[in-house]
Amino acid sequence: MSQVNDLKSLQLQIIKSDRLYLKVADQLNRLIEEGAIQPGQRFPSERELAEKLGVSRPTIREAMIALELSGVIEIRTGSGIYVTKQAAKSEPELNDKGIGPFEILEIRYIIESEACALAAARITDEQIQALREAVEEMEEEEKRPDASEKADQKFHSIIAQACQNSAIASVVEWLWDLRNESQLSTAFLQRIREEGVQPSINEHRKILQALEQRNPEKARTAMKLHIENATTNAATHFNK
Repeated sequence: MSQVNDLKSLQLQIIKSDRLYLKVADQLNRLIEEGAIQPGQRFPSERELAEKLGVSRPTIREAMIALELSGVIEIRTGSGIYVTKQAAKSEPELNDKGIGPFEILEIRYIIESEACALAAARITDEQIQALREAVEEMEEEEKRPDASEKADQKFHSIIAQACQNSAIASVVEWLWDLRNESQLSTAFLQRIREEGVQPSINEHRKILQALEQRNPEKARTAMKLHIENATTNAATHFNK
């Protein structure tokens, strides 16, 4: 049996593990290029696209963020999502721009809710005090026009460390790194911050209160509600 020895003679292409939202974005962009959706026209709803493409609504949102970053569409808060006038002439770069914000929120909901419950049973008085200080820092950050989310990240990191489980602490830190290093996530978060969406100080206080009471169930519920609300607030940007 013969064997091909010269791989250069074969027309092989590098196999790419594209993120799902990039495949959706590419397909939607092709519809624009083919004229099925004209410049200036409004996109179908998020729900309709999700059903037609057989993907989740968070995937549709992240595809839209990728298209917006590439200049193909414009997300108009209070109106909808529209193809830009320049879309037909542009060659969008739908490269891998990192993990999307909604995927990160989904996994944070799963991991951080349970971490918060575990922390409620193990947290120290020193860590409780550190959380109080982090909330105060968040209040100060919110007053500044260039507010960052360093205090917010610090708050969640302290809770992860309070689990007294290095694996949990590492996973939570990694999730925040994913968010901070993702072009897709950082650009979208900057956009909604400019629209006035900020981390809820009151929700963080409720999480802190549950931890002060050493109440695992209450802590789990408070963290779930916090991340659910963050997801909902971000999703309203798309005006389904």
